[in-house]
Amino acid sequence: MFIDFVRLSLKALSERRIRAVLTITGIAIGPLVLVMMSSVVGSYSNYIEERITSLGQNAIAIFPTENYRLDEEDLNYINKVIEGVRRAEPFYNTQGIVKRGTEETKTAIFAVNYNLLFEAIGSLEIDEGSIPPETEIISSIVGRKIAYKGGEKHFDLDDVVTVMVPKIEGGKITGKKNVNLVVGAILKEYGGALIVDPDSTIFVSLEAGKRLLGLDRWSGILVLADSPANVKPIVSVLRQRYEDKAQIIAFSSIAEAVSSVTGAINFINFSTSLSAFAVAIAGVAATMITSVMERTREIGVMKAIGYTNGQILLLILMESIVMSLVGGAAGISLGVVGAYTLSSRGFRIGGIGEKGIVLQLSPLITPALITQTLTLTILIGLVGGVLPAYRASKIPPVVALRYE
Repeated sequence: MFIDFVRLSLKALSERRIRAVLTITGIAIGPLVLVMMSSVVGSYSNYIEERITSLGQNAIAIFPTENYRLDEEDLNYINKVIEGVRRAEPFYNTQGIVKRGTEETKTAIFAVNYNLLFEAIGSLEIDEGSIPPETEIISSIVGRKIAYKGGEKHFDLDDVVTVMVPKIEGGKITGKKNVNLVVGAILKEYGGALIVDPDSTIFVSLEAGKRLLGLDRWSGILVLADSPANVKPIVSVLRQRYEDKAQIIAFSSIAEAVSSVTGAINFINFSTSLSAFAVAIAGVAATMITSVMERTREIGVMKAIGYTNGQILLLILMESIVMSLVGGAAGISLGVVGAYTLSSRGFRIGGIGEKGIVLQLSPLITPALITQTLTLTILIGLVGGVLPAYRASKIPPVVALRYE
């Protein structure tokens, strides 16, 4: 009986092809938008959250304003007074230009304690070489994009890298100078991050920042809490102490903020899709009401030969559900194609250098998303078809047979 109803539903839809196609097109818009936008937003939001989280759930960065200077007193206060702090160290940060033959490439230079660096960025790994001793101030750790370009290796271990950096005298930039660094280690490809891009960065020891780069003013202090649970209390204490003198950034808080923003985007996207689904329901209802009116005599004949009210109701409902499923399948298919097309354009994150970081990620198309979309499309058929189906089932056979 069920298979017969499906066959009759398909036959009825094929007889009114243009109307069915237009209704199916209206139904497909909702699934298309929901699958395309949710999968793309989901993939990028997951990536950003993972990258921020990889910077350290227990890491906190303090960046002073231009009018405030961090010093040993601040460092001692953080290490000795604030509870829950495992370790705090200053760091220097500047920009430079790496010379590779006739080519010049912009890079970031971080002078930081190496052990603290690898604790803060847990997923950072050495590919070649080993972490240089802190006492070797000319040794450095270079990012993947510094050592390689397009698969071609430009710098090997123990090679000398010439970097043009600002020349600082008396706390002011007076010009430019060249600094020669030895490649002590090459990092594995990291893939980019929002705060620092290890692939395009050269890391040197804190002492090298002072003696080679000539930096005498800390760019900030990197703080590690002894557990993620202590991050918020430490941030609260730091913000009370520094107020507007410094910016306090907890990487875990950024991840939470990103999660909240992407959650709001997903909600807006879902709400927009529901609007399209609501329009589809109206379209299905209008189509099925018209279909019932046109088939009144046919319904009368079916009742006359023994079809029950329940069978008539099921038949009309089946037609609306079949339209919804076809529209849903078309919308999901187009949504998948649209998601991959949209993702292929990439998402640019402004970073150090003119090109920034361009992320190209595959859309996050999950069984849960497909199931949710199909469920909504079936609901379209049920809600849009229930009233016409009920009306059709209640038409008296005598009245239906007399209908012109």
